[in-house]
Amino acid sequence: MIRDEYDFSNSTKNVYAKKTKKQVTINLDVEVIEYFKYLAEIKGIPYQTLINMYLSYCVEQNMQIDVKWKAKAFA
Repeated sequence: MIRDEYDFSNSTKNVYAKKTKKQVTINLDVEVIEYFKYLAEIKGIPYQTLINMYLSYCVEQNMQIDVKWKAKAFA
């Protein structure tokens, strides 16, 4: 049975509400996935969580990536 009214006066704010996640599709090299699965097994956590933790750390540290693209010559 559903009540007509609910009392939320003693409720607390959801501390995880700010940390919502969004599902995305990303293509990763097999070696990358295997590496994170290996590390995750050692740590006892899901590999997706480990990847998210690593990327979150990169964001927190404001890590920059030095990428230099090389054009391929076509024969």
